[in-house]
Amino acid sequence: MTGTGAVREKRRRPRTCTGCGGEFPKRDLLRIVRRPDGEVVVDPSGRAPGRGAYICRKLACLELALKKKQLARSLRAPLPEKLISSLKILLEERGDPDPGGEDGLG
Repeated sequence: MTGTGAVREKRRRPRTCTGCGGEFPKRDLLRIVRRPDGEVVVDPSGRAPGRGAYICRKLACLELALKKKQLARSLRAPLPEKLISSLKILLEERGDPDPGGEDGLG
């Protein structure tokens, strides 16, 4: 009787920042989602339906993702200017330390 009573552990895959390309746990990143209706919004819960992309909670990573146009490419949708400005304000206020450490990768 193999496998009886065994508890399956849920896989926890790291997510990739669209700015720096670093891999981090989902809880350390900010999720941006393109909803099924096409609207692009910030997803604080990390569970909203739609196509998602992740970014480090650093202004530098947001600016890099915007410069490379990687965030829009990942979402397969243009980013509204209102969203970009609100993200910049959110990340400036937050000022979180680098989730990847001091190596400058995330």
